[in-house]
Amino acid sequence: QLQASGGGLVQAGGSLRLSCAASGLTFAGYAMGWFRQAPGKEREFVAAISWSGGTRNYGSTYFGDSLKGRFTISRDNAHTTVYLQMNNLKPEDTAVYYCAANPLTIVPGTDPRYWGQGTLVTVSS
Repeated sequence: QLQASGGGLVQAGGSLRLSCAASGLTFAGYAMGWFRQAPGKEREFVAAISWSGGTRNYGSTYFGDSLKGRFTISRDNAHTTVYLQMNNLKPEDTAVYYCAANPLTIVPGTDPRYWGQGTLVTVSS
């Protein structure tokens, strides 16, 4: 189960931190990610962080186009939680944000195995 939280209303230029608490899976063995879907648009990959079991790619992160530099993803294995720190938010970041989990890696364009329920982020201009 994935439980996302932290969404809300923020002004442009502001920041939000989303959290996603995972349960029922071996957290360290899963890549964790965030996707978003704006009204009337297709779901979009936001960011992902790889599984934590390998020392070579521990916590490798990757981001959707144009998001790196504003968004940061991190994971806390002890608390089985993944975070998405969003800075300098823009109105076009308005969307429902979904967390997701998939064994080892998340490949943009493919569906992760598990999805959370989504949390709404609204950025006002």
